Amino acid sequence: MMFKSAAKLLLYVFILSSCQTGKLDVLVDLPFGLKEVSALEYSKDERLLWIIEDSGNSNTLYALDAKAKFTKKLIVNGAENEDWEDLAIDENGTLYIGDFGNNSKDRKKFQIYKVLNPAKAEKSVTAEPIEFTLPKKMKSEDFEAFFLHKNTFYIFSKDDKKGVMISVENKIGKQVARKVDDFNLDGKNDKITSADISEDGKTIVLLNHEKLWKLTNFKDNNFFNGDVEKLEFEHDSQKEGIVFITENEVFITDEKDDSEGGNLYRFKL
Repeated sequence: MMFKSAAKLLLYVFILSSCQTGKLDVLVDLPFGLKEVSALEYSKDERLLWIIEDSGNSNTLYALDAKAKFTKKLIVNGAENEDWEDLAIDENGTLYIGDFGNNSKDRKKFQIYKVLNPAKAEKSVTAEPIEFTLPKKMKSEDFEAFFLHKNTFYIFSKDDKKGVMISVENKIGKQVARKVDDFNLDGKNDKITSADISEDGKTIVLLNHEKLWKLTNFKDNNFFNGDVEKLEFEHDSQKEGIVFITENEVFITDEKDDSEGGNLYRFKL
């Protein structure tokens, strides 16, 4: 109930400045200077949107209020931004930064940084690393999307054709990831750039530049064996972040490209 109330208030404030682009509501421009936003997460108790930037940018967490204004800028100590690509959050408000981008497909070690209570921090936070490697017979992949479900991270490769999903335990220290499943979303330009799971654990969204896939009616972690529905945006940009705001609505961010992009969008499932 608290999730719904907080989300409705957040939506009410944002919708005051919304306009339409394809099937997306453009809510606001992201703050000037953030050109390569690579992830989005929502802290419902504080009604904060968390964002990060990817490789080549600083190890910084940004929090935005309901008017998309900076409310926090936190240096993440104990972490390096090799290629931060996605964010996840747990029920206690702990944030997890997925440092597993791998465009050259030559990384051997990957990190997920655990950040406790960022909403209570003032200027900096300290991260604890969850370091993982891939199974021996698995080739190095580029990963850009993950979510946390039942204390396990599910991480998706960014591929046009056959993709792979791996899992990593939410446990500080070093471990070897487990290959869970191969998947094929059928069609062109099917690279997954971000992911999220609904609060009730019944719906998954996988983001692409032009569309998302909605996964429902699955059992356990057999996510691709349920219903897979493709939802087109009728809008193409470099979309990199997605998060559930209510059970039927998500927020999406895209990167800034000259005069295009750099927006926060709403999409109804």
